[in-house]
Amino acid sequence: MKRTVAVTTYDHMNLLDLSGPLQAFATANRLLDAAHRYDVRVVSVQGGAITTGCGLRIDTDAVEVLRDQRIDTLMVPGGCAGTRFEAPAALAHWVAQTAPAVRRVASVCTGAFVLAEAGLLAGRRAATHWHWAEQLGERFPSVHVDADRIFVRDGAIWTSAGVSAGIDLTLALIEEDHGHRVAIETARELVVFVKRAGGQSQFSVPLKAQASSDARFADLHAWMAANLRGDLRVEVLAERAGMSARNFARLYAAHVGRTPAKTVDAMRLEAACRALEETALPLKSVAALAGYADEQALRRAFQRRLGVGPSDYRARFSRHALDERAA
Repeated sequence: MKRTVAVTTYDHMNLLDLSGPLQAFATANRLLDAAHRYDVRVVSVQGGAITTGCGLRIDTDAVEVLRDQRIDTLMVPGGCAGTRFEAPAALAHWVAQTAPAVRRVASVCTGAFVLAEAGLLAGRRAATHWHWAEQLGERFPSVHVDADRIFVRDGAIWTSAGVSAGIDLTLALIEEDHGHRVAIETARELVVFVKRAGGQSQFSVPLKAQASSDARFADLHAWMAANLRGDLRVEVLAERAGMSARNFARLYAAHVGRTPAKTVDAMRLEAACRALEETALPLKSVAALAGYADEQALRRAFQRRLGVGPSDYRARFSRHALDERAA
């Protein structure tokens, strides 16, 4: 049957938190027969125009138009103008009143604050954008915040990380409703993975590392990324940075937030993932390319960090595998 999806809006929300899920649902609709398509309604409490965080104005229906409709999925995008998210009181009230009659409720990014304010996340696991995770946990101590997950499902409540993660969440909703084939076809049309491995912390290891305030470390990270097959022990990195090993290790951890060894491990894992996704190289060659001592070291790293072996990762995420599933 046709499913009504109510996507709420409010001033200063992130445009992509709205447009990403909307496009995913619209793409899925092209793959579904008329009787099973999503009926997506973009609503706000008062109706009329709302202004997104990027300045684009969007026309919306008032939530009252849904009074006599059975809402299948209620989705709350995120975004705000300042550094503290204040859930619009009227919206949180409407969500709290409406949710009990809805099959499932979902949020993107700081939309989780609206769900928390509405009392829907108490005692539940939840995700939000990594930048807002600490604030969500502090303001709503009963919420078990997972700062790394792309999205979290806890019963009928789904929450996701920020911005593009709304697409990941929507693909999961589509898969639950219509199966893997429709989800993978939708992902293929959108040119995204139907399921991403890893968490928010993966985006991206060299990029995140280069956010260090010390220019010497930024240069070092670029060199490390280009020399993963080389000797990247602390002593070698310290010499490259012009410091003693002890001083380097101490300053690096203080500025970057993790040890040099953990950054090397993360960079090598990311390089191995990219090689598995984009090439047909044998695992032995992938291990060498990413700087692992041997194939077994590669396998141990994947099991430890991602919970799957490199062969399983390739079977799920390689371009060839995605094309083959969609064929």
